[in-house]
Amino acid sequence: MSLVLTSTAFTHGGIIPRRHSCEGEDLSPDLAWSGVPAGCQSLVLLIDDPDAPDPQAPRMVWDHWILYNLPPDLPGLPPGIQPEDLPAGTLQGLNSWGRTGYGGPCPPIGRHRYFHLLYALDCRLPDLGHPHKNRLLAAMDQHILARAELVGTYRKGDWG
Repeated sequence: MSLVLTSTAFTHGGIIPRRHSCEGEDLSPDLAWSGVPAGCQSLVLLIDDPDAPDPQAPRMVWDHWILYNLPPDLPGLPPGIQPEDLPAGTLQGLNSWGRTGYGGPCPPIGRHRYFHLLYALDCRLPDLGHPHKNRLLAAMDQHILARAELVGTYRKGDWG
């Protein structure tokens, strides 16, 4: 069985609903996963946009949410989860706005892709403070057991 990441808010390749964007309530979508491999000690969740600022001429990857040390027996996250409601031991990294927490789609131009990435690790990571994604990825190196991906799209004014 392989690691699978899903949401009831949108299908793989589908439009992310307005409520999860800067034009709506900016709530994180519900996420569920299955197939966590044996030996998994923690999960990492990253949401990023590789199409920033313009999908016709992308220049950067914009990070929307960084969570690490999620418990391996956790089946998912409810919509709009607040930092104080995250499972004990879960730590957050800094998104591209320079803060922790979820920041929903808010593309300046065009339809962007939003990659929801879940990693199963063979260890719990040390407390890295509030790392940027690259520091977290370096800490994860050589510890990834499995990876799952769920991609949604969003363009301002085009609501699913």
